[in-house]
Amino acid sequence: MKTLCITGGCGFIGSEAVHQALSQGYRVVNIDKLTYSGNLASVADIATHPYYTFYHADIADWETMQTIFAKERPDAVLHLAAESHVDRSIDSPSPFIQTNITGTFVLLEVSRSFWNSLLQTEPSKAKAFRFVHISTDEVFGDLGEGTARFSETSPYKPSSPYSASKAASDHLVRAWCRTYGLPTLITNCSNNYGPRQFPEKLIPLTILHAMEGKPLPVYGTGTQIRDWLYVADHVRALFCVLEQGRIGETYCIGGFGERKNIEVVTLIAHCMNAMYPKKPQGTDDFTSLITMVTDRPGHDTRYAIDPSKIMQELHWKPQESFESGLQKTVAWYLDNSSWWQAILDGSYHGERLGVTF
Repeated sequence: MKTLCITGGCGFIGSEAVHQALSQGYRVVNIDKLTYSGNLASVADIATHPYYTFYHADIADWETMQTIFAKERPDAVLHLAAESHVDRSIDSPSPFIQTNITGTFVLLEVSRSFWNSLLQTEPSKAKAFRFVHISTDEVFGDLGEGTARFSETSPYKPSSPYSASKAASDHLVRAWCRTYGLPTLITNCSNNYGPRQFPEKLIPLTILHAMEGKPLPVYGTGTQIRDWLYVADHVRALFCVLEQGRIGETYCIGGFGERKNIEVVTLIAHCMNAMYPKKPQGTDDFTSLITMVTDRPGHDTRYAIDPSKIMQELHWKPQESFESGLQKTVAWYLDNSSWWQAILDGSYHGERLGVTF
């Protein structure tokens, strides 16, 4: 049985990775700092699984990471831990530098030390070791409408403190592969959506606002385009990269889900009209709640991923269309009020960390 270390395994994508890894027969070591978006409720159903171990730890804590690696002896690392909200990075960039850059550096160095020890003691295990770094399409900046999608050869042009910190971490991972030979791979994904996403993000925020009859905010004119990827499809792609990808390569992962923000919010309103008959008082149609708000600084116009490489080399393709994935997502939030209510009222642990909506 292979041991897979997943950083950020209590987060949105990380918790999906934990679930899929256990279902595939991995032994899982989950390392999560449990900042505001890390939620133990997202992995509560597997907390007592015999092949699951959780560490409440900071990836930037060198000694703790060394201790964990020495004890658990992972066969691979899925590095998902990151601060990821653009608005928060604009308001306070420091945590993004600390986690996304310093944390990645520490994790690379601890992985390199562990891998070097394997080269001396267990060469077959060292040969199979992999470090998969999960990044974002936002490192590429933005695209004009009608221009070619981002690919593995697109230049880096980050626009926000968040995307700049992720770009820096990508460069570190490539350098550790090139300089030290550490067997790394990088993925750059488009916007994820699905169950267990923290409610500050566009899709869950819109669903929960609709349920409460609040305005459904859309930045600017709502014409910004994002390429949406269902989280389970993304994680399936990550396992393709982990198990079949070529060392030193980058793989772009997209879901063929390009939509304008205004279209996304309108589609959610239509789903709510069909799936949530208990409309708030005074609301006959959820689309009437759509409200345009002041755009944020440096807002990228369009993201879109060309996933041809991973589809051709690793034979992955998304299983969900945007419409089918969105229906599943809306249904999950409607059926799992205890998960998100604990976040909204602060009882999960967000209150002491100053989470506000």
